[in-house]
Amino acid sequence: MHHPQKRSRIRIWVVTILFFCSVNTYLDRACIASAVDAIRNDLQLSAEAMGLVLGVFALGYALFQVPSGWFADRYGAKKTLAFVVTAWSALTALTGLVWRFWELIVVRFLFGASEAGAFPGIAQAYYRWLPPGERGLAHGVTFSGSRLGAAVSLFLMPWLIAQLGWRGMFLVNGLVGLLWVAWWLWTYRDDPHDHPRVTAEELRHIKASEVKTTGPVETAPLAVLITSRNMFLAMIQYFASNVTFFVTLTWLPSYLKRQWSDDPSAIYWSAVPLLCATAANWVAGGMVTRLHALGFPVASRRITAMIGFGLGTVGLLFAAQTESLIWFIVFFSITTFGVDMTLSPSWAFCNDLGGKHSGTISAAMNMVGNIGAAFGAIVFPILQDATTGRAEMFFLMAAALNAVAIVCWLFMNPKRPLTSTVATKILWRRFVVLMVVLITLAAGVIGLQVYISTQRHGADNKQEKTSVNTGQSDTKENLMPGTTDLRTTD
Repeated sequence: MHHPQKRSRIRIWVVTILFFCSVNTYLDRACIASAVDAIRNDLQLSAEAMGLVLGVFALGYALFQVPSGWFADRYGAKKTLAFVVTAWSALTALTGLVWRFWELIVVRFLFGASEAGAFPGIAQAYYRWLPPGERGLAHGVTFSGSRLGAAVSLFLMPWLIAQLGWRGMFLVNGLVGLLWVAWWLWTYRDDPHDHPRVTAEELRHIKASEVKTTGPVETAPLAVLITSRNMFLAMIQYFASNVTFFVTLTWLPSYLKRQWSDDPSAIYWSAVPLLCATAANWVAGGMVTRLHALGFPVASRRITAMIGFGLGTVGLLFAAQTESLIWFIVFFSITTFGVDMTLSPSWAFCNDLGGKHSGTISAAMNMVGNIGAAFGAIVFPILQDATTGRAEMFFLMAAALNAVAIVCWLFMNPKRPLTSTVATKILWRRFVVLMVVLITLAAGVIGLQVYISTQRHGADNKQEKTSVNTGQSDTKENLMPGTTDLRTTD
């Protein structure tokens, strides 16, 4: 007799193990935020130099997105995630062994390049294991893990630093990643058919509503997808969300500590926006799944994302105006809740468009998004007021980007096929031009920061000489984040 109630649920375990991969990804990524002050003091780094360290991770992460996505599509999620998690875990440990600024730059760039394969690999796994109606919630659960990991790190990492020092903290984080790799290799199979515990009922459920890839993706997948209107809009909106959120992982703890220095608990409030982001991913994933089940595949992505960016815009506008710690946390929590509501629809959108090329398509979107992350990490200290240290100019800029993202979603349609009548050779030329523009943009942002740092370094040297001549002394502790001493030790 046919017993559908006996359908296995191995795909739920796949989501579970990838949830913990996401937790580990952000534990390793966000732990440096807790060590910013310790690293700066130990290596004698300025705020601008530390901004480069934080930003160069995002640059490596962005540049290796498409190659990592292609690798996941070509070789499967099992090999991809085993390789990249092993690599970034080793580089996390190596972060604790650096002694010079340039070493830190190289290690963090390679760390970013290694982590680039994480979410494209997860997207490929979800394409193979989940029907379209379940992917929105799965992506929401996965990204909630990343935010939970970041929030936990704000409490766990300071404790580890107190016990082991910042170097020991990085070594411990590297070991955790290697343990996850062993679990992954033992339990995961790229094809559900190959898993010994998957029943025929679950296989039928997975394949029942499988989306077929359309368009000339087989002949020129990268060229067609990256030069399509859908992908162009997806990249812009993901750029906006990353500019806003990445600051939460990098500058927010130290920003709260400096702006509300009279409150010793201020730094710990930075966990609240991350916990709100964790909840947002479950809410958004549920919305996407429910609307899809009701027969609204386009609205399930579009409405959820637009609500999210709307909340992000409002939250940023109010956060830019308040001088109260509690109200700032409230408004910035609304911001992170909103921008994280856009993750599940964004990645489900890529699954809809990409099919078996989900890794490459999601990587292309994520690449541009993380150029935005690098931009945000580097520009944040630049836009801080030199006198007060307030970052209202950054928040207003981010709010404007979120408003642009709302407009993008009005024209994004995951049911529009990736088709083109343009010759493949021309499409590849467009792809190359776009990559050159994006890489130039990222390099230009970092180059601008290096120039500004150099100019301020000269100004500080001149000020120091003047102070010596007049018998005055200025210490680093009296300088605001935007005007800190720029000397580094190589």
